[in-house]
Amino acid sequence: MSDRIVSIIRALIFIVLALALCGVIFSIAGYSATGMFQAIIDGAFFRNNALTHALRWGMPLFITAVGVAISFRAGYFNIGAQGQFYMGAICAAFAADWLNGLPAAIVIPVCFLAGTTGGALWSLWPGLLRLKSGADEVITTLMGNFLAGLLLVYVTSGPLKDPSGSGQQASSTPLDAAYRISTSAGLSPVIIAIAALVGISMWLLVNRTAYGVLSGLAGRNATMVNWQGAKLVNIGLASFIISGALAGLAGTVELLGPNGRLASGFLPAHGFTAILIALVANLSITGIAIVAFFFGGLASAALYLPVIAGLPATAIEIINASIALFITAKSGVIDRLVRWRKGR
Repeated sequence: MSDRIVSIIRALIFIVLALALCGVIFSIAGYSATGMFQAIIDGAFFRNNALTHALRWGMPLFITAVGVAISFRAGYFNIGAQGQFYMGAICAAFAADWLNGLPAAIVIPVCFLAGTTGGALWSLWPGLLRLKSGADEVITTLMGNFLAGLLLVYVTSGPLKDPSGSGQQASSTPLDAAYRISTSAGLSPVIIAIAALVGISMWLLVNRTAYGVLSGLAGRNATMVNWQGAKLVNIGLASFIISGALAGLAGTVELLGPNGRLASGFLPAHGFTAILIALVANLSITGIAIVAFFFGGLASAALYLPVIAGLPATAIEIINASIALFITAKSGVIDRLVRWRKGR
């Protein structure tokens, strides 16, 4: 039994345990555990358009989670995916606003360039602080999330504010339909192609390039990277930039795709769910694709929780938090199994 299979089994066991725990919690709170499981299974897999909805939520999560995995593999705990996601969407929205009226063939590529650049730059400054001064990237990237969230509130209630809005939520002016890459359903050939391109290119980067080998080595033993004659600073900065750029790309996809506008506090758990996906998948690009689809199904199932189980849709966040709790825990039995197989 390979370590990868053991990791998959470990993740599946912990996901099942997390769902069981949620069932117990919701039962104590007076809800139906059976209804919860039925809502998750039906909403994620068997209801009309369940596959479409799972892909709609799963693809942006996949893009962001791949970026998280790139950073984590190199040994840098960049937990600022949410802020980088927001900055990508903000920069893309400004680009669309400034270029409004020009052909879509110009505006859309510029928006993607602005979004990925915005996410990359928002990840770069914590990377520089970490590599040049030793500042803890967990603290700086977490601070970046809050700063980006405040900036999102500012731009949606100020420079990009929709004057015709209801006032219940600050939002930007809706994008022209010509600049959208999908309808509100959130699934289109363009988005599928972007996700596929990210997956293939990042898999090749990780598994078929010197950077992939050295970044993985840096995450396990940074001293060995110096012995190989490579510069750890360059590897670290590249990891931060790629991670932020992919989160910014996901923000741009959401803006030009299903959302069609900025809104204050939209998808507030996106970045943290992407981190969880990367951890559940053990930082494997292929694994992230599978796990992102699963979590996309959970997001789709949130629509059915109030109907079938009487639970609020936000209960899905409790389920995600329970999975995070278990997936980061240590299992003595499974760890001993891994060591026993290595010993053999």
